[in-house]
Formats: sequence, structure tokens, C-alpha cells
Amino acid sequence: MSEQSRRPRRPAKPYRRPQKDPVRILAFEALRAVDERDAYANLVLPPLLRKAREKGDFDGRDAALATELVYGTLRRQGTYDAIIAECVDRPLREVDPPVLDVLSLGVHQLLGTRIPSHAAVSASVELARVVLGDGRAKFVNAVLRKVAQDDLDGWIAKVAPPYDDDPEDHLAVVHSHPRWVVSALWDSLGGGRAGIEELLTADNERPEVTLVARPGRATTEELLGEEAAVPGHWSPYAVRLAEGGEPGAITAVQEGRAGVQDEGSQLVALALANVPVEGSDEKWLDGCAGPGGKAALLGALAAERGAVLLASEKQPHRAGLVEKALHGNPGPYQVIAADGTRPPWRPGSFDRVLMDVPCTGLGALRRRPEARWRRRPEDLDNFGPLQRALLRTAVDSVRVGGVVGYATCSPHLAETRAVVQDILKQRPETELVDARPLLPGVPELGEGPDVQLWPHLHGTDAMYLALIRRTG
Repeated sequence: MSEQSRRPRRPAKPYRRPQKDPVRILAFEALRAVDERDAYANLVLPPLLRKAREKGDFDGRDAALATELVYGTLRRQGTYDAIIAECVDRPLREVDPPVLDVLSLGVHQLLGTRIPSHAAVSASVELARVVLGDGRAKFVNAVLRKVAQDDLDGWIAKVAPPYDDDPEDHLAVVHSHPRWVVSALWDSLGGGRAGIEELLTADNERPEVTLVARPGRATTEELLGEEAAVPGHWSPYAVRLAEGGEPGAITAVQEGRAGVQDEGSQLVALALANVPVEGSDEKWLDGCAGPGGKAALLGALAAERGAVLLASEKQPHRAGLVEKALHGNPGPYQVIAADGTRPPWRPGSFDRVLMDVPCTGLGALRRRPEARWRRRPEDLDNFGPLQRALLRTAVDSVRVGGVVGYATCSPHLAETRAVVQDILKQRPETELVDARPLLPGVPELGEGPDVQLWPHLHGTDAMYLALIRRTG
């Protein structure tokens, strides 16, 4: 018998079960829902967090970390994909989506947070063991160890083309936006490099939660009594929760007397409500009312003046959300489910009409970061005819001397000025009203007469507004 055969064998290392981390598992589940079901994180995440709290798995710090992991990963997905592509031995499209989600979460922890590198890698590998299995966890470990060899600036220098060679592609990689979106935003914004970089940077920042105190039902003074609440920037009805906060825990929000509403959205409704009209001012229309934020504010303002609001929304389930938002309004209103391109009301029935049309949503990328990766340039071809049809309906629906507000949550010129100019050419009995004086105190509103708001200039979503008076 040889010496080697007589040597006692070492006992096999016992298998260690992976440690389940509720925070990272929840973040992974949210990313999978976004990827698999085209869900939006702002709709998926709250119920997941609520369920985790009910089970006793989470405290406030856990919820904050899970939120940061989900939104931070989604905002930087394009940049992280470029980095991961440098660290794998196959095209990125050949990496299974669940594996890519774990990798992206790990890269965000390594490059976008203060979590120590060893902890970020270790936690990501444990997550991979739980949700992917031990085999693919080894792949995750190998890739993340490569990523950990440099910081974000170092990686960007490697994966982004020089600005002078390709400005749009450089900005797309550095700021994690599709190239076509960078180009479209730059065209709408105008100006040089500094402005577009500030805008793209603002798109990747977490927006404050903004509340609206619905007139006659709540006051800003009441809302300012909440912890970390500060006045809005521009709207007299706005209150910001400067440190995040849970709006659903606020009594006025629970009772529907206040709501969550971006300040840009509030300004659009206020401008339409305050533009002078000739003659009567008794009938208002919100022609694309879902999910109901602007309708609730318009309804409250209408009630103060003795006017009636009709809120119309094509999709029945969204009409239900409008009804919920308007419930308890101090004055009369009506909610209907109707197609705005084939309206059931008579032409010339209204004194004021708001038409906040469906759009690409490129103005709300702070709140819905995943939308930038879903939209395609060809989407504009689908929205364009609908936007024009709805604006034609709005012009038909307002009486002579009344005013239409055309609004979109997109700054894309194909969805804003191009639509408005086409309808003005078709309808010589219309004229633009200068909207800028109706946003008092708001700076940098351009040459008018329409208005484009911007995240980096106004702290709002990139809302667009054109006011059109029917003259004959």
C-alpha cells in the first residue's frame, strides 16, 4: 500500500445553504416584474414593500435600501450594461435576463452606492445562489470581481466613446439614456453641452414627493404640519416632502383631500383655470382625465367659481381612478368613460378644455426610469395621429372665446409644437395665448407663447403646455 493511499482523506466540506437577504430578494423580484411583465417600478414596488413590512421582514432603513437598489439600477441600466458587456465572454443578449438583473443589482452596489466592495460582491453572490443556483452564482462572482477592479468614472472612461468623436453616444453611455432620447431631448432643449448634461443628470436623480392641497378640501398649512414638509417651488397648492416620506400615511391624502401630484402637472391645470375667457365660465372639460390628478385640482377650482367639470377618460378602469380622485369634490362634477376622438358631447359645449394627451412620457423619466428603455422612435408614429385627433376634438368642444389647454408629459418636439402647429394651420379660427404670465414666478420659460418645463430648471417633470383660444 502506498504512502498516499494510507493518508487519511479530508472530510468533504459541508454544504452551506445560501443566506436569504429579504432586501435584495425583494429588489430582484421588482426588477423581474419590470422586465417580464413590462410593469412600472413605481406600481410594483409599493405593494412589495407593504407585504414585507406586514411580514415583519423590513424596517424603514430596509425599505429605503430596497428602493434605492431598484430605482438606482433602472436609472443606470444603460451604463451598467455597457460595463457588464466588457466583463463577460459573450454578447450581452446571450446572458439570461434573471442573471443580468442580479449582475446589474451588484454593479449598482459596487459603483453607485457606498456599500463596501467586498460586501456588495458577497451579497450579490448570495442572492444569485438563492434565485439562480450555485452554478450561475459562480459566474456572477467572476463578473462582479472584474467590475470591482475600477470605480464608475474609470469604467465610463473605458466604455464611453469620447465626446468629441460622438457627442450623443458619449452622453447616452455616461448618463444612461438611449441615444435617440438624448438626441430628441437635445433638439427640444437647444443650447450646448452644459444644458443637456444638466437635464440628463436631473433625469437620474430621485425626485421629491410633491403633494397638492386640493382647494376647498385641504390647505398647504395643514400639509406643512407633516414631518419634513416644505412649500412647493411654484404652485400655491404644492407641498414637498423633502426627505421622501410616505404620502399614504398622511391623513389628508388618505381622505382624498390632498394627493400626490408633480408641481408641473399642477401648473398646467392652474394655467388653464386662470387664463381669461370671454363671456360665461360655467362648463369645464378634462378630455383625457385618467388617472385623475389634474381633474381633481380642476374640479376643486371649478367648484370655487360655481363651474361644473366633466371628466372624460376612454379606459373604464382609469375612469374609475378619476372618480376616486374626484370623490368628495365640493362642487358638482361628472365622470364618464368615453373616447375623446368620438366625443358624446355637443361641439362648443365648454368654456375651458384641458387635453392632456397620451404620449411617450419622456418628461417623467425621473419617476419612471424604465420607460426610457421601452420607448422606441416608432412610438411617435403611433401617438402622433391620436394627439392630433384629440386636439381637434378639444378645439371643436370649446365655444368661441373659450380656451383649450394642450398638455403632454413629453418634451419631444414631435409631440408638442409639431402637433399644435398642425392644428393651428388646419383651424384658422384659433390663436395661441401666451401661457407664460399664467405661471407667475416661474423662471426661464423661453420665448413663448407656449411653455416647456424642465427637471433641471424647474424641478418638475418636463411638462409642455400650449393655450389655444377659439376666435371664431
